[in-house]
Amino acid sequence: MPNLQPWAFALYLILVLIVGAVAGFFGARAFFKYELKKNPPVNEKMIRAMFQQMGRKPSEAQVRAVLKSMEKNR
Repeated sequence: MPNLQPWAFALYLILVLIVGAVAGFFGARAFFKYELKKNPPVNEKMIRAMFQQMGRKPSEAQVRAVLKSMEKNR
């Protein structure tokens, strides 16, 4: 292993940390998007269950309106 100057070692260390942080950020972002697509937070079934817990039978239009509202405010 070649003998590195202390400033060169520090420079390489900083570069490696920056590259690792950028790669980690994009990797975590891609994983999070994949998980959200695979397991969406709220779906039609959950909205129907919520309406039934409130003692109402939702129409299809109500379910679609709630989904559209949630999609718009995401």
